[in-house]
Amino acid sequence: MLTFHRISALVTDVPELATRGGLDLLTSRGDMLEASQDLGLSLWNKSVLYVEQAFGLLVLTVFLYQWACLALAGRTVGKALVGLKVNPRLGRRAVRRAAVTTAADVAVYAVACVLLVEGQAVLSVLVWAVAVVLFLLNALPVLSPGRRSLADRVAGTAVSGVGFSRPVATPLVRTS
Repeated sequence: MLTFHRISALVTDVPELATRGGLDLLTSRGDMLEASQDLGLSLWNKSVLYVEQAFGLLVLTVFLYQWACLALAGRTVGKALVGLKVNPRLGRRAVRRAAVTTAADVAVYAVACVLLVEGQAVLSVLVWAVAVVLFLLNALPVLSPGRRSLADRVAGTAVSGVGFSRPVATPLVRTS
């Protein structure tokens, strides 16, 4: 949403666009085509930069979220909601687990999107395919008997149920 608003502000700031367009026209010695091309390329390049910054911020945010949750609580909010916890206590392992999880879930896809915005369509598709494979390599092993994802294997951890304690039933004693 922030990126959308940044790009919208870029193209809706009419006084700034008129000033820049007028200066480009003056410096181009009356070549309107060159002046408009320079203005258009400038807007496009800034928009691409904003999109790239947004993807970078997304990757950083996901990594910091994963790392902070795992280092402080041993689980993310989603794991807590379904009663899961990462074992053993993470400490320094949290960085490795967060890095692999972030790469498999977000980072490689972000690189593919940035490549696409940069006009590298073929390379973007190849990186996207790598992202899908990495995601599957991280996710599918949880269906195997060991139930450990790629992130678990790299960090030396495992995800397990928290095991809520149930109240112990006390027998009713009848006294006569």
